[in-house]
Amino acid sequence: MHLAHPLGVKMFTYRRVKNDQRDAADLADLLRMGRLPEAWIAPPATRELRGWVRHRAKLVGVRSNLKCQVHAVLAGAGVQVPMSDLFSPGGQKLLTATRLAPESRARVDSLLRLITALDFEIDTYTKLVAGRLRTDPGYTAIQTIPGVGPLLGAVFVAEIGDVARFARPAQLASWAGLTPSHRESDTTVHRGRITKQGSRLVRWAAVEAVQRVPAHTRLGQRRDRVGERRGHNIGVVAAARDLVTLVFYGLRDHHIRCLHRCADGAITDAA
Repeated sequence: MHLAHPLGVKMFTYRRVKNDQRDAADLADLLRMGRLPEAWIAPPATRELRGWVRHRAKLVGVRSNLKCQVHAVLAGAGVQVPMSDLFSPGGQKLLTATRLAPESRARVDSLLRLITALDFEIDTYTKLVAGRLRTDPGYTAIQTIPGVGPLLGAVFVAEIGDVARFARPAQLASWAGLTPSHRESDTTVHRGRITKQGSRLVRWAAVEAVQRVPAHTRLGQRRDRVGERRGHNIGVVAAARDLVTLVFYGLRDHHIRCLHRCADGAITDAA
């Protein structure tokens, strides 16, 4: 069975006459010539893992929204929050001791109950994903990359699936939407912003990982060096492409040769 990629056959919608018969004939002609743009059909186990990872990501997004609402209620009441994490033990004491109007107190208490319920659900799916990937060698390998922990590693494994479908790391970066757009006509070539056509979660995980890596690592140096010349966001994207390259080799080879162990025992990426 072949699954045509909708972006690859979008031109069908611009025909004057469009019907099922012509669509089927054109798809058959493209398949016969080996030019049918196909989408990868993930096996059932990968689809189930993706469902867990994506569900957890949505729960985290809902929880973040609720936490923002708590901050908004406190800001509206003129309450100063001295700590960086309002939902740490110190922040919980502040929320309990702060005197609020009955309406504001009711909203805060309701939001805290919802956040507690979401914490339980998020922990449940975190354990499910960790249990499924416990024996996966690629999952273990990519966690040696600076900035990639168990949660981001699970996103890479679930969303990428079978990495063997990509011949080169550049193809994986392009699939993730981290490569610049390319428009060429005759001798005129224009390379624009990244395409963002691909897995949103993989792109988010790569950007999230490189923003937390130390400055002395190769990824950190790449991020800061490009950022000084072209801006912080472009530096982050450049480092994210390098990180996706490391993820490719980690999932394919189950180890990353360019990582070495420092004298103090910590694992870092080689310069």
